[in-house]
Amino acid sequence: MLQQQASMRSPQESRLADPLKETTLSALERVVDPLVYLVFDAGITVREFCRLIRERAVRSAATRVKRESGRTSNSRVAIITGLARAEVARILNVEDVSADTRPGQHPARRILAAWYDNRRFLGANGDPAVLPIFGRRRSFEQLVAMHSGGIPVRAMLDQLAQINAVEILARQRVKAKSRVPIFKGMTSTAIANVGERAGDLLKTLSGNLRATTNPLFEETAVLNDVDIAAVPLLRRRIAEQGAAFIDGATSLLSRSRMKQRLPILPKSAQCRVGVTVYYFQDEADGDFAALANYSRRKNLQRSHSKSKMGHKIKPSYKSSRRSRQ
Repeated sequence: MLQQQASMRSPQESRLADPLKETTLSALERVVDPLVYLVFDAGITVREFCRLIRERAVRSAATRVKRESGRTSNSRVAIITGLARAEVARILNVEDVSADTRPGQHPARRILAAWYDNRRFLGANGDPAVLPIFGRRRSFEQLVAMHSGGIPVRAMLDQLAQINAVEILARQRVKAKSRVPIFKGMTSTAIANVGERAGDLLKTLSGNLRATTNPLFEETAVLNDVDIAAVPLLRRRIAEQGAAFIDGATSLLSRSRMKQRLPILPKSAQCRVGVTVYYFQDEADGDFAALANYSRRKNLQRSHSKSKMGHKIKPSYKSSRRSRQ
């Protein structure tokens, strides 16, 4: 009877029955949100992100099992991750992973790739042609219809324009500006730093949860009611103090290297040590400054002109529901 009642509990009731699990899930929500924004900015699909999570979870669990028991066990990895043993074996066996099972390319990336590679959408000089937004032949509308997987033309145009991958010209034409759909300012080095520094911070915080002695140093100074007018001065002063601290820490680390007895230590006697200082600031409620960067969306009008016997008919600029998608 008790087992039947337990099985009838909703997921929400099960979470509330385990306060530690509920708190962990709430903490993970705050960690995942910035990662999701990075996923969106870099043009990674949710499917790709989920695949990454599953693969890293399986490999991390396999490493833990081997470290704790001295041997590999797909069954124990399946228990830890909640995944089927067959999927665990597939992920751990690289030879079983085929290209056919990998998630598809991001729609925006497919659009730009076709624009740069498909002869139908190239100009005489081999560069992406300036395309009319709407049209039955060589147009941005046809490009989206062929390669987006069903996404409305206006939605794709807005997305590419927002990340500055295209430029909307006069007379409802559009020009490709970038082959890669990534926000300007994002570089491979900067993104790699996100992974490295965020990973180091999470290792320190999660490691201290399990440490009973000698936890790694981490501390935060935060105030919840700072006057917005004082923020520029605070940022400048904290940057100055942070730079001075990092200079001192770098000097300390360098001196410790000089005190080594052997010229070159073996890898087994080396470890990576470091410290990171960063400033954070939440967005103020009712802050319309960010909204000022977005120009008002311009209505586009599909032309319904037809030609008969070589005579031109004046195009109609009446908008339709479809054109405003």
